[in-house]
Amino acid sequence: MKKLIGLLILIGVVAFAQNKGRPAAVGGGHVPAHGPAATPAAKAQPPRAAAPAKAGAPEANHIAADKKGHPEMPHVHAANDQWVGHNSGPNDPHYKLATPWAHGHFSGGFGPQHVFVLAGGNRERFWFNNFYWDVAAYDYNIVADWNWTGDQIVIYEDPDHIGWYLAYNPRLGTYAHVEYLGA
Repeated sequence: MKKLIGLLILIGVVAFAQNKGRPAAVGGGHVPAHGPAATPAAKAQPPRAAAPAKAGAPEANHIAADKKGHPEMPHVHAANDQWVGHNSGPNDPHYKLATPWAHGHFSGGFGPQHVFVLAGGNRERFWFNNFYWDVAAYDYNIVADWNWTGDQIVIYEDPDHIGWYLAYNPRLGTYAHVEYLGA
């Protein structure tokens, strides 16, 4: 019996050691080196069919999981910084703003050298470093698990959707369209 218990412990230690140091496929603290490339017009996908919404709730942004264990929402692959789900092109009606840049342009820094910590709020209005934002209603489901008073966030410019930025959450590996509300 002692030998069996010892063998099981050894197997557990070996299995743990094999996964140690291996980055998560999505999230796990990974920060992409760059934002997504612009979607060529010829490759733009029609807007996705939104998940059925509850009465009074906005449509929800879902994509088919591209690999087993990946989320069914826009995310970034840690191995190669591929932005999955950002291919609807500039004509996606979910990201049309009546007045793009209504509150000015964000100047706090973009990309991996500018990792911010969320300091409060919710999907309708959140902030960090005295910069204020809101999440696109279509992306509300993406931010349901964000910690509004502690998650790290990285801002990238959105090359396809005028007036929007992409807020990437390194813990979860997901990103959402966000609008800058000013400082």
